[in-house]
Parts: sequence; structure tokens; C-alpha cells
Amino acid sequence: MLRVHFKPHDGLNRKLIRQKMNQASFQRLGHAGAAIRLTARRSIRRSKRYAPPGSPPRTRHGQLRRAIVYAREGNDRVLIGPGFAHVGPSAMAHEFGGRFRGHRYPKRPVMGPALNKNLPRLPRFWAGSIR
Repeated sequence: MLRVHFKPHDGLNRKLIRQKMNQASFQRLGHAGAAIRLTARRSIRRSKRYAPPGSPPRTRHGQLRRAIVYAREGNDRVLIGPGFAHVGPSAMAHEFGGRFRGHRYPKRPVMGPALNKNLPRLPRFWAGSIR
């Protein structure tokens, strides 16, 4: 979680500063969610063969790639991942490993590596956002 603390100097409008911070956070959080989603979608390849354990899953028809979505919740949260309505619990079996429809799936994470790949970029999304 990213938290910002500030102590305004005398004469600055605290309410205006907080309003600008919330507006910038809402916009930048959306940009960060979109970047992580794009990285995750690009890591999923189309192939009829299974992906080796430890690498991102593959998709035959592109459904898993299209199912990755993001949504902002207020000014301080963004949810990124496969939509349950599109791919159901199969994506969870790939991400964390486990059983799905009687088959055992090895761990093939896609969202965790996408976040880790974008971590160095995240502070730059907020740089210069409040003017």
C-alpha cells in the first residue's frame, strides 16, 4: 500500500491539497493497474501445448488473456486479475497451483510476476502528479 503524508506550510489550503492528492491518486492508480494488466496479458502466449511449471500459462483460444481485467475501487485500491465470469476458478488453479475439474495443475503464476516486473516503475506514475 502506498501512503502519502504531508504537512502544509502556513497559508496553504489543506482541503485543496487533499483534493488534488485524491484526484492524482485516482488517475495514477488507474495507470498503474493498466500497466500491470498489460504486462500480464503479454506474458500469456497462445499455444496448444501446456506451459512448463513456473512459467505463465498458455491459452489455446486467447480466452485467458482477454479475461484479465482491472478496476479501481475508490482512490486507494485497484483490483487486477482474471475475471471470474470469464474463466472461473481455472485461473486460480494456474496462479497458485491446485486442483480443477479433477486434474492437478502445477503453479504457473502470471499476476505475481507482472506486479514484480512493474514495481520499479510504480513510483514514476505518481511523480509530478500534484501541481
